[in-house]
Amino acid sequence: MTFAGLPHRGRTVAGLGLSAVLLTCAAASPALAAPEPPAPAASAGSEPAPAATPTTPTTPAGESGRAALDREALRTTIRAIHEAGMYGSYSAVRNGGERWTGAAGVADVRTRRPVHPRMLHRVGSITKTFTAVAILQQVERGRVELDAPVARYLPGLLPQDLAGTVTVRMLLNHTSGIGDYVAGAFPSLVQASPQSLDDHRFRRIAPEELVRLGLEAPRTGEPGQNWSYSNTNYVIAGLLLEKVTGTDAERYITREVIRRAGLRDTSFPRTPFVPGPHSKAYEALYGYIDPPRDYSVYDMSWATTAGAIVSTMEDINRFYRVLLGGGLLKEAQLDQMRTTVPVPDGQGGIAMHYGLGIYAQDIPCGRFWGHDGSVFGMGTISMSSPDGRRQVSYGFNLMKYQRIGENGYPVPHAIDMAMARHLDEALCGPAATTARRSGWPPLLPTQQVLVKR
Repeated sequence: MTFAGLPHRGRTVAGLGLSAVLLTCAAASPALAAPEPPAPAASAGSEPAPAATPTTPTTPAGESGRAALDREALRTTIRAIHEAGMYGSYSAVRNGGERWTGAAGVADVRTRRPVHPRMLHRVGSITKTFTAVAILQQVERGRVELDAPVARYLPGLLPQDLAGTVTVRMLLNHTSGIGDYVAGAFPSLVQASPQSLDDHRFRRIAPEELVRLGLEAPRTGEPGQNWSYSNTNYVIAGLLLEKVTGTDAERYITREVIRRAGLRDTSFPRTPFVPGPHSKAYEALYGYIDPPRDYSVYDMSWATTAGAIVSTMEDINRFYRVLLGGGLLKEAQLDQMRTTVPVPDGQGGIAMHYGLGIYAQDIPCGRFWGHDGSVFGMGTISMSSPDGRRQVSYGFNLMKYQRIGENGYPVPHAIDMAMARHLDEALCGPAATTARRSGWPPLLPTQQVLVKR
């Protein structure tokens, strides 16, 4: 997400919450040092408007994409992430019938409690895929048309100049032009201060209020003009889902998506607490919170259908495997979901191809589908081959550990390279070391695009 148009003397990126919030801050942006990592310890477990077009793999998943899992290499690469400075992380990898899970580092920097692979985790904007599935189920049932205006289902919600032009599809593929609400919900972040994060830990905020804040934010373009990531789109999608089903959106998604996919450890928490064994969630805010602060206890009504789900890495793999295999949507709706718009990376390239709550990335061994997510203190990446055979879901418990460079972009950290090597190994196998392209993959790609406008 990008908040553009705010008055500024210098620029700072404060990628925050739910996959991305890239704030143009009023404060100057000094180069910030990454927080000091804990002493190495703990376990390494084992086991003009962009045209929307259907996309197919530009590179088939070749032999490297089907290579057997190298368990020792996976253990080595996840340990390396901790050694590079990440407090703790956990990963689940699949290749057909082969499975590996592993973890390295600590869940609590004070007690040195180790992480383990089955920990519950706030998965942030991966929630958007669940919400998009629920909307597409309504398309299957004839209750919703993707190219109908949102005002058909939610009259009076959008201002007059948007009511007839913003469509359901534009919400789901982030081309609505509607701004993001997060700067309005957490105003201190515009000054690179965590004060409002701390003040609002237990605040309940209604979806309608989030939409109001998003509509008050600067627009990112005319409807359909360009791609711009906005959590507001998916809060509106949740309200639309409630209107057409007559059921609370989180309850509907739980019944018709989470349970239908057979997920046992996935939920929308009913309290600010993660409902089971979990890591703490450390937020550094690019050095403005020093030492990093734990935000694992947090009322997630501020994220709702845009990013409130808690899950495990194995459950997230199962979700995408069931989805891509046709277990939640018919082929016609899956085709709509995989109809994408190109997303520029702000540096002349393409960061990803964004569909309806899911995106594709082309990497050296093929095309992979999934999403990333981040909330205060927790990040997640999940990618699957088109057939769901090769998968990785990876979670970590320290966010925005980089410093900000003079150009306003996060400066790559050793953690980033270590994560990329783990993802290489998980998705591509041994060929990853020779097939790597410089700069792939952008970690949390929705957090990397359009940093500056």
